[in-house]
Amino acid sequence: MTVDFDAASIMEGLAPIADKAGDIVREGAAHGRKIRHKGRIDLVTETDLAVEAMLKSELAKLLPGSDFLAEETAKHTALGEFTWIIDPVDGTTNFAHGLPYVANSIALWHRDRIVLGMVNMPLLNERFTAVEGKGAYLNGRPIAVTEEADLEQCVLATGFPYDIDTHLEDILKNLRTLLPIAQGVRRGGAAAVDLAFVACGRMDGFYERALNPWDTAAGLLLVNEAGGRVSEYDPSEPYTFKSGCILATNGRIHEELGGLLSRD
Repeated sequence: MTVDFDAASIMEGLAPIADKAGDIVREGAAHGRKIRHKGRIDLVTETDLAVEAMLKSELAKLLPGSDFLAEETAKHTALGEFTWIIDPVDGTTNFAHGLPYVANSIALWHRDRIVLGMVNMPLLNERFTAVEGKGAYLNGRPIAVTEEADLEQCVLATGFPYDIDTHLEDILKNLRTLLPIAQGVRRGGAAAVDLAFVACGRMDGFYERALNPWDTAAGLLLVNEAGGRVSEYDPSEPYTFKSGCILATNGRIHEELGGLLSRD
């Protein structure tokens, strides 16, 4: 597909679509959550499905001919020239239990990179946005990562995969390493939110294993545009959607934190 493309204009067109997504989430939160299990601890609600259906319909109009990689309907992870990467409700377990750490994560892939990202948190009235080369924003105001370089003064975020048994020893090893060193380690339950919080300086770093493209696509652009750094646990390894782990930080603690996470 060859089209005239302006990411900033696309972001403007995305705003009312995100408003609709937020309305669906708020409606679902107010009137009950019908839940089914995809796995032992992996949930999906009617709200997930309703948001995804709406986003696919509206985004196809916003950028005709674009492809989709969306959590609830993904059959593969191939990316076309223009591909919307969507997590309709990141933090579904939070949503199902009435916790407000819930986001619509929307990113646009163009050829070989993410060029637009939005993490929309309708239950907290916060919207994080980034366009490649134009900085990162929260509700229209510029944001930046922290300047903290001392890991003892840092608050870190992490998450636990649905396939917890497979990764349990690595998770416990990393917590044993970091809990005595960092000021704190938090687990919010939504990777897109964690990445947005690194971008705006609420967290100094975030690490997690076994994430999918729709978990990280929007957030990694936010971190990069806010002046941070993203890699695998090994800081010398660039993060890709095929990576088994992600490390996102303010940049100043990246090498030290990555060394702690990647050591045997």
